[in-house]
Amino acid sequence: MYRTLISAADLLQHDTADLVLLDCRFQLADPSYGPTVYEAGHLPGAHYLHLDYHLSGAKNGNNGRHPLPDGQRLAVNFGALGIGPNTQVVTYDDAGGMYAARAWWLLRWLGHEAVAVLDGGFQAWQAAGGATSTDAPEKNSTRFVMRPALEQLFDIDMVAANLDKAERVLIDARAPDRFAGQNETLDPVGGHIPGARNRFFQLNLQDGRFKPAEALASEWQAVLGDTPASDVVLYCGSGVTACHNRLAMAHAGLDGAALYAGSWSEWCSDDSRPVATGA
Repeated sequence: MYRTLISAADLLQHDTADLVLLDCRFQLADPSYGPTVYEAGHLPGAHYLHLDYHLSGAKNGNNGRHPLPDGQRLAVNFGALGIGPNTQVVTYDDAGGMYAARAWWLLRWLGHEAVAVLDGGFQAWQAAGGATSTDAPEKNSTRFVMRPALEQLFDIDMVAANLDKAERVLIDARAPDRFAGQNETLDPVGGHIPGARNRFFQLNLQDGRFKPAEALASEWQAVLGDTPASDVVLYCGSGVTACHNRLAMAHAGLDGAALYAGSWSEWCSDDSRPVATGA
């Protein structure tokens, strides 16, 4: 069973008929990008999941740019793609796992353990000589079984309460300039949640692939200090790249961190909430 990452070489050794492959390619600036490149060529048998339509719920103006989808609805959708209780799922994108990690986290949130991200994504698959297809995949519907969550979830009230208690350490996955309140283009307010630390998700990668587990463990330990992973709450702009940090921590053997899914886009939607700026 693969639980965090799978290499293109290992994936090539598997009969894809025994797997469910999820293509999560996307671009924030061009929501049509993913379906376009999927139709041009994808891993054989892969199903496409759109960040806005499949991996997010309805927005109400106050719950962030990519709120979590309803769990029951998500379970039905996963079942329709053939994901049963013991199905090995592999998610991929072409952005270093930026979007594939969101699907990975959602499956684990619903209690599905056998899910991994293709390390290096679509590019690694092609570089390894993997075939691509333009054919629509068959849908072998089954019943997706929701089990106890394998991931912790924090809501906005829990984050707000933690500002006074400081029992959990917040770690922001956005680029340092956005964390500092500079060059903000996606959200109406720049800055970060007071007390948060910064760990840009791109630092988890080297040449488009995740760094070795030992290197990630060392780098993350420098961010965490004496804080155990189980006392960490991860967030980002809209709950997407924070999942990348969660995957990196899991790959490094640092388990237990929670996700604040609403993230900065939810936090800054109410100007009564405190905002910090600077490094």
